[in-house]
Amino acid sequence: MSYELIICEKPSAAEKIATALADSKPVKKSENGVPYYLIAHHKKDIVVACAVGHLYTVAEKEKKGWTYPVFDVEWKATSEIDKKADYSEKYLKTIKKLAKDAKEFTIACDYDIEGETIGYNILIYACKQKDGRRMKFSTLTKDELVESYEHANPHLDWGQAHAGTTRHVLDYYYGINLSRALSLAVRAAGAFKVLSAGRVQGLALKTIVDREKEIKAFKPEPFWQIELKGNSEKNKSQKEPDLIALHIKDKFWKKDEADTIFKKVTQHKDKANIKSIERTQFKQAPPTPLDLTTLQTEAYRSMRIQPKDALSVAQELYLKGLISYPRTSSQQLPKSIGYANILKQITRQQMYQALAEKLLKKSSLEPNNGKKTDPAHPAIFPTGQHQHLDGYEAKIYDLIMRRFLATFADPALRETMTITVDITNEDFIAKGTRTIEKGWHEFYGPHVKLEEIELPQVAKGERVHVKSIDLLNKETQPPKRYTPASIIKELEKRGLGTKATRAQIVESLYARGYVKDTALQATELGIKTCEILEKYCPEIVDEALTRQFEEKLDEIREKKTKGETVLAEAEQVLTKLLKAFKQKEKIVGKELLEANVETRHEENFVGKCMKCEQGELMIRPGKFGRFIACNKYPACKTTFSIPSKGFVKPAKKACETCQYPMVEIKQAKRGPQDVCINPNCKSKALSKEEQSEAKKEEKPCPKCIEEKRTGGRLVVRKGMYGAFLGCSNYPKCKQIQRLESKEKQDGKQQEKKEPKKAGKEKDKKSKKTINKK
Repeated sequence: MSYELIICEKPSAAEKIATALADSKPVKKSENGVPYYLIAHHKKDIVVACAVGHLYTVAEKEKKGWTYPVFDVEWKATSEIDKKADYSEKYLKTIKKLAKDAKEFTIACDYDIEGETIGYNILIYACKQKDGRRMKFSTLTKDELVESYEHANPHLDWGQAHAGTTRHVLDYYYGINLSRALSLAVRAAGAFKVLSAGRVQGLALKTIVDREKEIKAFKPEPFWQIELKGNSEKNKSQKEPDLIALHIKDKFWKKDEADTIFKKVTQHKDKANIKSIERTQFKQAPPTPLDLTTLQTEAYRSMRIQPKDALSVAQELYLKGLISYPRTSSQQLPKSIGYANILKQITRQQMYQALAEKLLKKSSLEPNNGKKTDPAHPAIFPTGQHQHLDGYEAKIYDLIMRRFLATFADPALRETMTITVDITNEDFIAKGTRTIEKGWHEFYGPHVKLEEIELPQVAKGERVHVKSIDLLNKETQPPKRYTPASIIKELEKRGLGTKATRAQIVESLYARGYVKDTALQATELGIKTCEILEKYCPEIVDEALTRQFEEKLDEIREKKTKGETVLAEAEQVLTKLLKAFKQKEKIVGKELLEANVETRHEENFVGKCMKCEQGELMIRPGKFGRFIACNKYPACKTTFSIPSKGFVKPAKKACETCQYPMVEIKQAKRGPQDVCINPNCKSKALSKEEQSEAKKEEKPCPKCIEEKRTGGRLVVRKGMYGAFLGCSNYPKCKQIQRLESKEKQDGKQQEKKEPKKAGKEKDKKSKKTINKK
């Protein structure tokens, strides 16, 4: 039996494509747990198979130990190179087996550079083919998939394929050689630590380090402001917002000048009056459709969802057929997607029904398209299909849905109001902004974050009742640190990296210890690594050179240049700089080692030891999990327990109750908490009554009984969060239970006494009473 083999990027995409193309229900088969589908499309036999992302990766042809430079590379099965990807081996074997009897081959991977690279490698190395048909689609909806299959390109997109494979080799050249150079430099200094750098990673780090240096070098300058608070003389008894105005000069850089004016206006505050009122109305255009970077920055701004999570969730929504392909640079929605048809489908979703119906009543549907385009895909949009979602999926879907609706809506009408207050020829300015007509704000809903500053109703010439005039002493502020979202936007603005890789670059910086915290702060290791790259490998952090390579990759995609030419140039650049780096290996290694020690100390230093007063309390790894211990061990054996799960870091502050150091703890389903490490802190102590009640809760350990372990009892213990019940067989048994407060226990007992039915009747009666009133 011969057939056409369609190769998809993911199992879920294969199922969608098989279902869409099948004349009847697809027949699902599996090989070693790998699914594939037998279908007929217009009576033509087709097998739809799947990969799990990249089945091939770039690697050295022959391993010659840890050395550099490395340029002799080839494509190998990912499962051979990465132990974490050994699951991909069975997918590769299945495709190879299915390829033997296939007479036609069609690639249906995501239509972008990465998808083309995945499909190209499978076609060339697994299927042993020189070319194949190419499906192009932006959504996994039935109509678009059928259209994509029946009008498939007879050839691969060779521009994308060559650009993709060249990018992978280029990134491997930079990544493997720079990472080995840095790691071997540390080894030469007598230690071991894996460090990494990359073609774009180095520049991303430099951008963050440059900002960190700006902040450290920043010297605040004092300035003064004169602030007036008051309201209308005739409306001073009414509940209206205060009129808050600043002197027209805003910032005074000389204290004596501010003092003079402050004294003058304070003495004559009873002469304050409304000098002028200006109102300016303006239309605020709807937002442009979502590209990936905007989706990531909006998700972070509105909901504090990390960029990598936003992309991951959006990819899942795409695979479920709920949104279009998310890895796009486009801010434009073409008419071909069928605006009205999508909106009609959205009306079936109760949450968005009224908004979609409102748009459908418009005489014409025109999105507020942005300037950015993408040769492969339109902006991100909902397909109109729906299924139950929760968690991040529900949040990201809501953002994408509301953004889509908002871009078709009318502009919002806003008004700025400027009130000038005069006190003996000294002007004070109050500014307010309000929304008059919501327009697109109604559609974007909770994701609209605009400041509404309401001013009191006053008239020109009216006297002002001055409540207070204050001389404010302030300082200029340093520039803000980047966030994971703003650094991605900055990299895009500079043309560095790709829309799909920027979030992963930021994650790499965290993983290597180069940056920390949500507001990206460069660590000493990150700063030193960047300084070393600047000193010994300036080309690595040369923005112009990096951007030049990005532009050449675009030229490969456009078939204006060849990958071999670009790789030869990169090899020449790297060979020169690595040769110079090798001569300074020991010096570099010593500097990196010192920076690493300093960074680790900063990350794990909790505070001074309260017992010996000589040592430092540090977070340490242990046999049964991490803990806090004095670094003067064995002279000082002070230790404190901390949670084994979640993220723990020094809070850099002392407990107000006992003055012991505190740590910040982040655990699943809990926000960050600052907790005192002292288990005997009075803030955690139980009252006598609570202690008595807690003792009553002690009982045999259910886990020890289940596992036939003798002597286990749940007894009252003290921990980070206060008292709890823990097994007496710890650490062999780690069974714990919370101690509930007396109020909760009383509430539960009350619930048991009152039947649920009676409770409902009671609620009904109370509602009737309220209605009568």
